[in-house]
Amino acid sequence: MSHSLNLENLCHHCVVIARDAGKAILAIYNTDFEVEEKADKSPLTAADLASHTLILQRLTELTPDIPILSEESAKLPFAERASWETYWLVDPLDGTREFVKRNGEFTVNIALIHQHKSIIGVIHVPVLDVDYFAWSGGGSFKAEHGGEANPIKVRKLDTSKNTRLTVAGSRSHGSEMMQHYMEKLGDVDVISMGSSLKFCLVAEGKADLYPRLGLTSEWDTAAAHCIVEQAGGYITKIDMTPLKYNTKDSLLNPFFFVFGDDSRDWSMYLS
Repeated sequence: MSHSLNLENLCHHCVVIARDAGKAILAIYNTDFEVEEKADKSPLTAADLASHTLILQRLTELTPDIPILSEESAKLPFAERASWETYWLVDPLDGTREFVKRNGEFTVNIALIHQHKSIIGVIHVPVLDVDYFAWSGGGSFKAEHGGEANPIKVRKLDTSKNTRLTVAGSRSHGSEMMQHYMEKLGDVDVISMGSSLKFCLVAEGKADLYPRLGLTSEWDTAAAHCIVEQAGGYITKIDMTPLKYNTKDSLLNPFFFVFGDDSRDWSMYLS
C-alpha cells in the first residue's frame, strides 16, 4: 500500500496539520486551563482533546482509508488492529506534564506506520514554533517559524580524540537501572529535556545517545523514529535489535536506545 502513497506529499500535509494542532494547544496553554487525571493518573487537559479532535478530523479527510490510532482514542483491541498494514499513530500532546508545568517542552507527534515501521514522522513544538519531519527515503528536516526546512543529520563519534559523550535524558523519569547505566557510561554531558524533543537532539546531532530504560508507549516514539532513522540514526531495543510497532497486544514499548553512531554497542553499559 505504501507504494501507492506519495510519502513526501503526505508528510508536508501532516506538518500543516501538526502546526494547526499546535495553535489549538497554545490557545489553551495561554489560559488558566484545567487539568484532569486519566485512568493511569497521567494528566489530561482540554489541549490534548482539542489537538486530538483536530488531527483526527484532518487525517480522516486526508486519507479516509487509513485507520488512526491516537493516545486519546479508544484503546482498540489488538485483534482489530493486528490486521492493519498501514495506519496513523498520533500523540496529540506529548509531554502533558511539561505542558502543565508550563516549561514549553511539549510536542505534537504524527506518524505513519507501514508493516510495523515508521515511514512518516512529524514533530511540532508549539512554543518554539519548530517542526521536525521526515519520510522514508526522503531525509530528515527541521524548520523554524514556518520558514525554510534544512536537512538534519546525526553525528558520528569522533574516535580519534577522547570527546565526551552527550546524553539526552528525561526531566520526569529516572530509575535505578538508569543511574547504573549512566555510571557505566562514565563522564558524560547530559541534556535534560521533556517529550519527544530528546529524540530530536540525537537526530540533529546535538546528542549522541538517548537511553530510555523506562516505560513509553508506541505513540511516544513513532514520529521520532522516522526522523532519527532518516537523519542516519537508530532506535533499537536494548538488545540492539530493531524497535517495531503494532506487533503485540500491549502498546507499551520495551526499553530502548536512540543513537547516531552504531560503531559502539550501547548495550554493553547495562549491568
